[in-house]
Amino acid sequence: MAKTFKYLSLVLLFGLLILIRVFEEQIFYDPYLAFFKNDYLYIDSPRQEVFKLTLFTTLRYVMNTVISLGILFILFKDIGILKFAGLIYVVAYIILIALFLYFVINPKQTDYYLFFNTRRFLIQPVILLLLIPAFYYHKQRV
Repeated sequence: MAKTFKYLSLVLLFGLLILIRVFEEQIFYDPYLAFFKNDYLYIDSPRQEVFKLTLFTTLRYVMNTVISLGILFILFKDIGILKFAGLIYVVAYIILIALFLYFVINPKQTDYYLFFNTRRFLIQPVILLLLIPAFYYHKQRV
């Protein structure tokens, strides 16, 4: 029964990450969703409300972080790993949101690729994809 609960919990949490991605246009204010699909090749950075954009980007990061920490806890059952991952998420947020704001406030076409990837780390659970193999490898070594 314990393994069944573990697998169902993981499916539910990964499903929540997928739902955030599927309904991103309905849930979050982000004029860069359409811009980075193709428009960045032809037009300048879209108009945006910086405060609202930052707020919704932060909300999405927090939602992804909470779900990701849940996944890490279910996978590894280690509070130490959870605390360390939480610290990684906080430090990453501070660095990434500073870069994000710089690119939003000072848009330059030459910086779009770096901006796109910085934004990707904020709005998608990329950090989780890096932490799972890292913590797995750490557990195997200990």
